[in-house]
Order: sequence, then structure tokens, then C-alpha cells
Amino acid sequence: MHTLSQLPSISDKKAKRLGRGHGSGKGLKSTRGTTRHQKARGTIPLGFIGGQARDVKKYPLMRGKGKNKSVQAPVYALALSKLNAYDDGATVNFVSLVEKKLIDPSVGRVKVVANGKLEKKLTVSLPVSAQTRKAIETAGGSVV
Repeated sequence: MHTLSQLPSISDKKAKRLGRGHGSGKGLKSTRGTTRHQKARGTIPLGFIGGQARDVKKYPLMRGKGKNKSVQAPVYALALSKLNAYDDGATVNFVSLVEKKLIDPSVGRVKVVANGKLEKKLTVSLPVSAQTRKAIETAGGSVV
């Protein structure tokens, strides 16, 4: 005959049942602090302020045309013919373009476009257009 001390222990703990009356010990405010209003009852949108217009709508100039555009730097289009300034077998990247003074250091992003003809075998490690890739590979170079 088994005694109570030999029974296996139950490892699963039951979840608290909140809001089931005063007698449960978890009624009334249901562990939600002192508030008994909208914030105690569910999720409300971040900008919600009690049925009024949202804060963002109170300041029309802040939400006007062009205010929420991307702050990403515009892409500088570099002509393929400018890469003829390099020697055969050279590697073209952002740093080397600045050193050769083909672009200004303040330029954020560069993309090589097929404008002109390439006469050197170069390794280009910059974003390129599809036509530019074809022109570089035709000249014997490669795009990394």
C-alpha cells in the first residue's frame, strides 16, 4: 500500500485564473495594479489618447509631403568610360575611386552605369548595371 509521500510529484503548475471574483483572491483588478480603466483591459494603439485625434494629426506640418522620406544617400552614377583611368588588372572599389579623384569622398553610394566604352581589364567590386557587367566581362574583366 502506497502512502502519500511515495506518490510522484506533479511538475506542471496550473496557470493563474485571473478575474474570477473576489473569493479567488485574483478578482477585481486581476493583478493589473491600481488601474481599472482602458489600459487594464487590453491592448490599445501606441498613439491613442482617449478618443481624440492622434497626436501626429495635430501637427500637420510634421506629417506633410516629403517629411517622412528615406534619409539614404542618393546613388551616384559613374560612367563606365571613366574607369579607363585605371591600369590593366587593377581593382576598382570605393576607396580607389576616391584616391583617383573620380568621385568626391562625400558621395554616399556609387553605381557604375554603361555610359561609354571600357578598354581595360578590371576587377570591379561596386554595384553595376546589367549592361555594365556585360561590357566589363567583354573587355576581359570581372565583377565581384
